[in-house]
Amino acid sequence: MTDPLVDLRGVSRDYVLPRENLFTRGAVTHALRPTSLSVQAGDALGVIGESGSGKSTLVRLMTALDTPTAGEVFFDGTRVSGRPDRSLTWLRREVGVVFQDPYASLDPRMTVGRIVAEPLVALGIEGDRRARVRDMLGLLGLGADYGDRYPHELSGGQRQRVAIARALVHRPRLLVGDEPLSALDVTVRASILDLIGSLKQDLGFTLVLVSHDIGVVARLCDTVVVMTEGEVVEQGPTTSVLRSPEHAYTRRLLSSVPTLD
Repeated sequence: MTDPLVDLRGVSRDYVLPRENLFTRGAVTHALRPTSLSVQAGDALGVIGESGSGKSTLVRLMTALDTPTAGEVFFDGTRVSGRPDRSLTWLRREVGVVFQDPYASLDPRMTVGRIVAEPLVALGIEGDRRARVRDMLGLLGLGADYGDRYPHELSGGQRQRVAIARALVHRPRLLVGDEPLSALDVTVRASILDLIGSLKQDLGFTLVLVSHDIGVVARLCDTVVVMTEGEVVEQGPTTSVLRSPEHAYTRRLLSSVPTLD
């Protein structure tokens, strides 16, 4: 087996809470307990769990947006944890991130064209940037005229398509979605879900998807990680974990999903 694209080795993240007074130490909260996890190139990994389970902390450490308290993070065999931001420009070229709220993540003062071009400018990627932006918007089902629009002129689904275009315009090898569908209504969510699946097939990137929606993970992801209280309690092929969960928490999580008789 080839080396993983992303490799977490005994990674944990603790936060010290503010002190109640001058004579006490701040309590420590364990956002992520020691975790080892590998993601192979081309895979689609789903991370599920309740709010506060450590999902977002996990992907922030995975993409070097935060520093682990202990352990190491490797990307394509190179250690990225504990290194200064200025030495990680190469990693920013390899990773794209889509956040939960498409309106909050887009600058309302910038046109769609400028928003999508941001990674190209920030990373110093040369070439015809306008053409690259136009082509990416086309892949996302947005016409060339969308480049001159502003976020407030778009629907929620269109704004999320813009956010995805920005995350993919520099052709990253890894796309991370942190609850990218939760702010959208059901019909729009289905179309964005299909879009991400087709883009993954066409562009060949690796996908890590954080979601509390088990149906989304079941539809998009090959493997799944189940988290609770900052700990990975179960992981494996998505079909196996969802059909025959071994951990009690996974069973409770699946039993809470509403169904129709």
